[in-house]
Amino acid sequence: MEMSSFFLFLDPYLIRLYRITGYAGVDFFLGTLALAFIVLIIGEFTISLAFLASRKRIERVTDEAVKYQNLSMEALAAGDKEAYRAANRLANDAYGRSFFMQLALSAAFLWPISFALVWMGYRFSGLEFPLPFIGLSMGYMGVFILLYVAAYQAFKRVKYKLPYFRRIKVLLDGYRSGGRPVKSLMDFLPQSRESRKS
Repeated sequence: MEMSSFFLFLDPYLIRLYRITGYAGVDFFLGTLALAFIVLIIGEFTISLAFLASRKRIERVTDEAVKYQNLSMEALAAGDKEAYRAANRLANDAYGRSFFMQLALSAAFLWPISFALVWMGYRFSGLEFPLPFIGLSMGYMGVFILLYVAAYQAFKRVKYKLPYFRRIKVLLDGYRSGGRPVKSLMDFLPQSRESRKS
């Protein structure tokens, strides 16, 4: 299989990760772990930039979803089924938009993985590692995924100690705490309000 020009450009830089010790097996695992960290950091930067670019819209859609959810609960408590259905429909629509926006942010985090796996496919497509005692083997993709999970767990512990990501965390915390509160049906029932006052 012939590499595309994009991967031919990256190949000399990426393959250096796999030539650290001079021992092929060790180098494969160290190189794949380093590649997993690079991919993870690119994904973290991408999702943070996507969040910063769409933050106002996410806040607006989330606030709209909560607003209509609260209106639907208020209408239900008042016994107005028509108003409940209308507000509930609008709340479901807003929650759907919010869900797909969050899904798009997840894609911003995961896209670098596909590029790493394509490059690894060019380089290591026939490589298999036998798994002891079960008679099966694992290819480059399985090794990458395991090491990516390990890299994610390690990076998660230090992420917010880095200045850029610490700033993003402050923004996220403000975003989460500054929104409209979601109310339940109990908040709109008369006896519930009276018992909270006393």
